[in-house]
Amino acid sequence: MAYENILVETNGKVGVVTLNRPKALNALSAGLIKDLGAALDTFEANPDIHVIVLTGSEKAFAAGADIKEMAGFSYMDAYLADFITVGWERVTSCRKPVIAAVAGFALGGGCEMAMMCDFIIAADNAKFGQPEINLGTMPGAGGTQRLTRFVGKSKAMDMCLTGRMMDAEEAHKCGLVSRVFPLDDLKDEAMKIAETIADKSLPISMMVKESVNAAYETTLTQGVKFERRLFHSTFATDDQKEGMAAFVEKRQPNFSDR
Repeated sequence: MAYENILVETNGKVGVVTLNRPKALNALSAGLIKDLGAALDTFEANPDIHVIVLTGSEKAFAAGADIKEMAGFSYMDAYLADFITVGWERVTSCRKPVIAAVAGFALGGGCEMAMMCDFIIAADNAKFGQPEINLGTMPGAGGTQRLTRFVGKSKAMDMCLTGRMMDAEEAHKCGLVSRVFPLDDLKDEAMKIAETIADKSLPISMMVKESVNAAYETTLTQGVKFERRLFHSTFATDDQKEGMAAFVEKRQPNFSDR
């Protein structure tokens, strides 16, 4: 399939989506969101793809939503179209692991898009922020919600009320970012991480993702019970048998994703 706003490639079991609107610093237009959703659908349907990497350019992961598209919206335009909800949440519904590899600006919708992924790795030039308040509006793609869960109330209030940017070092220290790499190494390191995950059992990786995500939605008691039931279910898989047999036999496992 031909895409106008993204680049798509596969490397073994890893699917890579690169946001590609360089003149607009990868601003998240309706066309880009549509292309991204289609690419994710394709990777999700492909049993050979185990992990997805979402990235941008060296200058910008995504500098935000496309302001030119939304500037003229009325309340009813936004409400009736369910603006942002439609298409944007596709990243969150991916069952396969999705890694955000962020260089440059990840602002507004770009920061929110990165936070929709399962975890974020960043280049040392990355800048994160929710500057919507400078435009007379506020985050609308989960910025006040996901950012607060990542970094806590005080830091999220600071970011959303002042509109300031957070650099990669600060983002790493407060838990927004998992790892930081030199800019020149980011894509290679992203692939190494993705390949490490891709070599595991796909259904088990999906279960791990489902269980970790449940931690945000449930109480501790309910979450542990949910985790326990998924753990029990792994004993119905061929990969659990293979993984434990390989450990006992002191060899590498050969997972069948069953």
